[in-house]
Amino acid sequence: MGKYFGTDGFRGEANITLNVMHAFKVGRFLGWYYGQKHKAKIVIGKDTRRSSYMFEDALSAGMTASGADVYLLHVTPTPSVAYIVNSEDFDCGVMVSASHNPYYDNGIKVINGNGQKLEADLEEKIEKYIDSEIDTLPLATRDQIGRTVDYQIGRTRYIGYLMSQATRSFKGMKIGLDCSNGSASSVAKVVFDALGAKTFVIHDTPDGTNINRGCGSTHIDSLQEFVKEQGLDIGFAYDGDADRCLAVNEHGELVDGDSIMYLCGKYMKEKGELPNDTVVTTVMSNFGLYKAFDRCGIKYEKTAVGDKYVYEAMCLHGYGLGGENSGHIIFSKNATTGDGVLTSLKVMEVLLEKKTKISMLLSDLQKYPQLLVNIKVKDKIKARLDEDVQKAVKMVEQKLGDDGRILVRESGTEPLIRVMVEAGKESLCEELTQEVITVIKKKGHAVAE
Repeated sequence: MGKYFGTDGFRGEANITLNVMHAFKVGRFLGWYYGQKHKAKIVIGKDTRRSSYMFEDALSAGMTASGADVYLLHVTPTPSVAYIVNSEDFDCGVMVSASHNPYYDNGIKVINGNGQKLEADLEEKIEKYIDSEIDTLPLATRDQIGRTVDYQIGRTRYIGYLMSQATRSFKGMKIGLDCSNGSASSVAKVVFDALGAKTFVIHDTPDGTNINRGCGSTHIDSLQEFVKEQGLDIGFAYDGDADRCLAVNEHGELVDGDSIMYLCGKYMKEKGELPNDTVVTTVMSNFGLYKAFDRCGIKYEKTAVGDKYVYEAMCLHGYGLGGENSGHIIFSKNATTGDGVLTSLKVMEVLLEKKTKISMLLSDLQKYPQLLVNIKVKDKIKARLDEDVQKAVKMVEQKLGDDGRILVRESGTEPLIRVMVEAGKESLCEELTQEVITVIKKKGHAVAE
């Protein structure tokens, strides 16, 4: 990770750690970099945060000042930007979003010409330009100055692409959607309605400050209650920029990213559509998932946390399915990034093909109790590398032996240390997690809430 760019772009509190001058300079650099040999074409999407409009304008100003033409998708999911860049004649794309973060945060995600997360070396060059005191990049003049173009048709094309991925009608299915008052509000219901579902939608009235607030994939309890109250067959919850998807079964129980990977991986293997019979996960996936994979003959690889690392491993070996427990699921035959609505369609394909409830399809997946606690800290790297913290982690590892695990890592997008423990009992997870958290707080790393 660089100074500004983490595992999922440049993210921070709007006009505090990420301000309009940052966005302007990112735009200036991208417009110049991709426009060295021809007039650059760049597409921008945004989520529903109030500050997204401000950052969209700042990026556009920087890009057009460098001579690039800018195409505005307006409010749209992150995967739609990747789809448009990859399928049409664009040099790169930018998504203005802080994903699952609260509304006052925002972020700049840059997507290269192949529809993939930007290369680390190019992110490093952007960071150097941001910190440069003297602007050495040329400004466009006269007819070389760029322009902005309303490109809402791009989002419409993406919606059409999603519809084309469904293999059968959803007629007769009662489906709940939690749009998190975010980007999914502009896409999800249209897709499910067109496919024939009886669609029930919550949290699809964004006001600029309610994105992810008590809703979406990070607050799944709202959808769980809704599915039970309405007697729905299944529910899907997205995050702010709709690149994640979690599900809720007909009983209102959570179907997380691990469960989705198991459901789809097993189905793809049965159909002979799982390359090398392998699924790519991150180190955060549950022990129970691997045991279930072992039973059905599915191999797996583990990467660092971050869908960019999952996709890198998938590309390197030609794998077709990978993802994170948090709901970033990648189907490499269909997309270059996690896509929440596409994931929903893939889950629906399995349900309709098997003609049974999702709870039955997942009945043989038994999860280990797992506890994840986030601690806000002053310096996440110093906190993780603290000798006493590391000693506490090793002591927990010794206590768990082969019957569990502990993982302590810094967030790639927030000032947090994440402490996760898996063990045979929930009470043991709580006890061992607190042992490490106590040391973090005792050493003065934690920020007082």
